[in-house]
Amino acid sequence: MLALPLLLAVTVSVSNPTAQTREAVPVVVPVGQNGKDIKSVTIKGHPEIAWQLDDLNDDGRADELVFLVDVKPSATDTYTIDLSTEPAATDFNAGTYAYLRLNDKNKKYPRIQAIAFPGDTDNRQMYSSIYGHGAVLEGLYNAIRVYMDNRQSVDLYAKNTPRLELAETAFYTTRQQLEEGYGRDVLWAGTSVALGSFRGYQDGNPVTIDTVTTRSQRIVTTGPVRSIIEVSDRGWVYNGKPMDMRQRYTVYDRHRDYDVEIKLTGAPANSVFCTGVQKLAIDNEGFLTPGGLAGSWGSNVPDKNMADITDTIGLGIWVPAENLKEVKEDEVNYLTILRPDSKGIIRYSFTSGALRESASPHSAADWFKYLQEWEKEKKNPVKIRIK
Repeated sequence: MLALPLLLAVTVSVSNPTAQTREAVPVVVPVGQNGKDIKSVTIKGHPEIAWQLDDLNDDGRADELVFLVDVKPSATDTYTIDLSTEPAATDFNAGTYAYLRLNDKNKKYPRIQAIAFPGDTDNRQMYSSIYGHGAVLEGLYNAIRVYMDNRQSVDLYAKNTPRLELAETAFYTTRQQLEEGYGRDVLWAGTSVALGSFRGYQDGNPVTIDTVTTRSQRIVTTGPVRSIIEVSDRGWVYNGKPMDMRQRYTVYDRHRDYDVEIKLTGAPANSVFCTGVQKLAIDNEGFLTPGGLAGSWGSNVPDKNMADITDTIGLGIWVPAENLKEVKEDEVNYLTILRPDSKGIIRYSFTSGALRESASPHSAADWFKYLQEWEKEKKNPVKIRIK
């Protein structure tokens, strides 16, 4: 076998600070100015590890290499990585998927990479122009869509079995598909923040993103290791001043949680925002901690066209201390009040489970216990060093 022309060699050490095995840990390696020339990656001694190169800013060059590893308790593992200028064939199993599709009269629903609307476009027109009403992001356990309108609500799809299936159902599962074992849309959000939807926060209440100059959605990347979707609002008038906002939602293979990064440019000083999880309409149980963890468990009827089917689900969200101002419970939400860091960044993560899903906790008590363990992992991340 011929050696591929080597552009760069990188050594990565991955250390687990906890006494529990950590699975599917994302390892993200910036590739800098070499990104345009990198075509393939070799993780020495680990041909089974899937990898992908991601162009995050759409300039035609890779910005990051990403792969996933499992790390034993209190262990440190080292990986030697060769980055090459020559393409190499890969055959990795898909673990994530993202898409954006147009609603067209011929019902072909073509995939597109991005879409933008003037800020004065009617919300109903934007919402209806997208098949599924917004960009879709899918992991093995669940999927989300972010609505293309001023709400930008995060809607949830739960599965029976861990797999990718949105290419078949597209959030519009039929009764026949349900009988065949497919999942479906399981959340009716109403006026709530649903599952981790980002909102403004004024006069003690969540507010939608109403006055903007442009709105857009984009598929940043989709691949075997991770997929990322982006929602952008330019000229959002908030607290009397315009600013720009970029939301990015990321899911990794073998993860049921989603990472969110909000970037605010020009935000008025001392502005605060909010997110959270909703209270479920039927038999809701939930909690909200001062440390930024919130969860709910209960049932709802998500599809009024299938009113005979009720779904029982669990929702969870965690906000790191640097972005958490306070917490608040209202009539329909468990809210976390957010503040950007010095660079205008807000980060948080959300997750979900469902009674219909084989791999999920199946009771409120078990779901809340799962969220507590999830929070411990988020607070004690695996340490990654790159040389």
